[in-house]
Amino acid sequence: MTQEEVLILIHKKDEKGYTMLYDMYSKSLFAVISNLIKDREEAEDVLQEVFVKIWKNIDSYSESKGRLYTWMINITRNSAIDKLRSKGYNNSQKNLSADNFVHLLDDSNKLTHKIDTIGIQEFVKKLKPKCIALIDLLFFKGYTQQEASEELQIPLGTVKTQNRNCINDLRIFLKIV
Repeated sequence: MTQEEVLILIHKKDEKGYTMLYDMYSKSLFAVISNLIKDREEAEDVLQEVFVKIWKNIDSYSESKGRLYTWMINITRNSAIDKLRSKGYNNSQKNLSADNFVHLLDDSNKLTHKIDTIGIQEFVKKLKPKCIALIDLLFFKGYTQQEASEELQIPLGTVKTQNRNCINDLRIFLKIV
């Protein structure tokens, strides 16, 4: 099938045309995405998003303005860049594998290593009871400040202030300023 025939099917919203377009261009578009996004799963997700955008926006493509491939490449590149700039993607890149931190567990005699690994909980236990409860929820159980506010039945502003004060107390206690 030619590109023109595929375009006619896509304009008619025929799924066969979409499948043909995917077969024709998915590898080259995936290569563009992979150059920007190194994680294969993330790149595959972006590729799927790109084809959904192409499907939904095919009416905005005009042969008089340029080639279909160029139009699709622009959508692909912009989608990959959007993914790189997204908050969720950036946060996922910050969550590193435990393998990166094995050396911290091996040398547990130093105070700084104890703070960076499991030993921090022992230092938190020496704080005021309200700080222990708050830090436990926020840092060890992964609550948001809003969730901690609801759990402890105190205003959100109070949670934020107490959190800041408790962390400062912990810094002073550990002599980390």
